[in-house]
Amino acid sequence: MSCRMPLMLSMALLFATFAFAASLTEQQKIDALIHSIEVLPGAQFIRNGSAHDGKAAAEHLQKKRRYAGDRIKTASDFIVCCASRSSISGKPYQIRFVDGETVDAEVFLRAELKRIEASPGETR
Repeated sequence: MSCRMPLMLSMALLFATFAFAASLTEQQKIDALIHSIEVLPGAQFIRNGSAHDGKAAAEHLQKKRRYAGDRIKTASDFIVCCASRSSISGKPYQIRFVDGETVDAEVFLRAELKRIEASPGETR
């Protein structure tokens, strides 16, 4: 019986983790994505050639989210329709990290979504 107890406890924790992950709504995932950009230390959000801090980027993405309304059903929809490129110029949004590395916002947000879905209790 003592050998089964750790296995049973591990299984219970595993199922609890999956249940918690399933409990995050798509809207909560979107909130977490926006927040992850807002709090990136020292990063700049590049939009149409202009750099913006995380707070301004988050406000812009919230505005685009509100404008898109019911068209945004999932976090993936949000990434594609609101957070990847300018709807005016079509240019991709980018994130420049404090070390100078620059990536397309879509690449960053897709990785962030995977992280959120893998461990939703750990969102920033």
